[in-house]
Amino acid sequence: MNARSRWLMISVGLGILLNPLNSSMISIAIARLQNVYQLDFTGVSWIIFSFYIASAIAQPVMGRASDLFGRRKIFITGLVVAFISSLFAPLSPNFGWLIVFRIVQSIGTSMIVAVGMAIVRIYITEKQATALSVLSIFLSGAAAIGPFVGGVLIQWWDWPAIFFVNIPFVVASFFLAWRTIPKDESPSSVASNMSFRKWYEMIDASGILLFTVGLVALLVGLMSETSSGHASLGYVIVGLIGLVTLGAFVRHELKVTSPFIPLRTFAKYPAMTWVNVQFMLVNILFYSLFFGLPSYLQMVRHVSEFHTGILMLSLGLCSLVTSPLAGRWIDKSGPRPALLVSGMLMTSGSVWIVTLNQMSPVISVCLALAAFGISNGLNNVGMQAALFKSSPKEIIGVASGLFNTSRYMGTILSSLLLGIVMGGKFSFGGFRLLGIILTVIALSLVFMSLRHKESGQLQES
Repeated sequence: MNARSRWLMISVGLGILLNPLNSSMISIAIARLQNVYQLDFTGVSWIIFSFYIASAIAQPVMGRASDLFGRRKIFITGLVVAFISSLFAPLSPNFGWLIVFRIVQSIGTSMIVAVGMAIVRIYITEKQATALSVLSIFLSGAAAIGPFVGGVLIQWWDWPAIFFVNIPFVVASFFLAWRTIPKDESPSSVASNMSFRKWYEMIDASGILLFTVGLVALLVGLMSETSSGHASLGYVIVGLIGLVTLGAFVRHELKVTSPFIPLRTFAKYPAMTWVNVQFMLVNILFYSLFFGLPSYLQMVRHVSEFHTGILMLSLGLCSLVTSPLAGRWIDKSGPRPALLVSGMLMTSGSVWIVTLNQMSPVISVCLALAAFGISNGLNNVGMQAALFKSSPKEIIGVASGLFNTSRYMGTILSSLLLGIVMGGKFSFGGFRLLGIILTVIALSLVFMSLRHKESGQLQES
C-alpha cells in the first residue's frame, strides 16, 4: 500500500468514526442534559431517538445519492454538515434546537459512513481486506471508547465538549480527503438526465416519509403516555395516527418497485428473516444496557461521569478483544456455537443486573459489562456470518441493507423500552424491571440459537 493510499484510508477513517463516536458518547451525557434542560427521562430520551431514526434513513438514501452526485462530493459535504452541527449544537437555546442539531449531525455523519467504505473499495486496490479491517477498527473502536471519552470530557469541561471534540477530527478528515480522494468522474448520461421525479421514485421518498411520520408519531404517543402517567386523548390519537401511517407504509413498500425497506424479501427468504429478527433482539438488549447502565450509575448510585466512563470502558474493550478471536472460531465452527455462547453470556449478564441491590459494590457492575462486551464481540462477527449463510448470493447487497435496518430498529426500540420502563424518572426499581425484561430477551436468543442448531443438524443429515 503506497503513501497516498494510507493517507486516503486515514482521511476516511477519521470521518467514519464520527457516527459511532457521537452515538456512544451521548450515553454519559443523558443525566447531565436532563438536569440542564429540566426534563424527565422520557423527554431526554429523544436525544437518542432522533440520532438513530435520522441515521436509519440517511445512510441508505445517501448511498444511493452518491451514485448520482459522486462519492467524493457526498463525503466532503457530510464533513461540512458534521462541522456545522458540532459547532452550533452547544449553542442551542433550548432542548428542541439541540435535537435539531443532533439530527443534522446524524445526517452529516451518515453521509460519511454511507460512502466511506465504498471509497476505500474503489481507490485502494492493494491489500483491500486489510484496509477494510482497519476501517472496521475505526468504527468499532470509536463506539467502544465513546462512553469513556464522553465521561472524561464532561468531567473536565461540560456536556458541550462532546460536540466540540468532533471539530479536530472533521477538519483533519476534510483536508486529507480534499487532497487524497480522487475527483468524481462525470455522471453518466443516465444519471445526469434523471429527472427529479425519477430520483424521487428511486430513493422511495414516499416510503421514507411514511416511515418517518409513522414511527415518530407512534413514539410520541407511547412516550408521552408513559411520561404523563395517564391516558390523554390527544396522545392516543397521535399514537393511532402513527400506527395507521406505518400500516400505509407497509402497503406502499409491497407495491413499489424500489422500496426503502424491501419487505417482500423477508417473506421470500425466511432463514434470512430469522437472522434479522435475532439481530434486532440482540441490539434491543445491548443498547438498553448501553444507555440504561450509565443513567443507573449516575442517577441511582451517584457515580461521576468520569468514573462512569471508566466502568463503561470494560464493555467496549471486551467487545474489541473478542471480535478477532470470534472470527477465527467462527471460521472453524460456524456461527451457531458462538451465538449460543453469546446468548448464555447475555442471560448471565441480565440475571446479574436483576440481583444487584442499592448496596452492591459499583465495581461489580463490571462483571455484567464484561459479559455483555464479550457477547457483543461474538455477535458482531457471528450474526454477520449467519446472514451470509442464510442469504442467496444474488441478493447479498439487499441483505446487508436489511441487516443494518435491523440494527437501527433494535437501537430505536431499546430507547423506547427504556422510556416505557422508566417513565418520567430513572429509578432502581425500573432498572431491576429492565433487567428482568432483558433476561427474557436473552433466553429467547438462546432458544433461537438452539433451534437454528437443531435445524442445521437436520439439514446436514
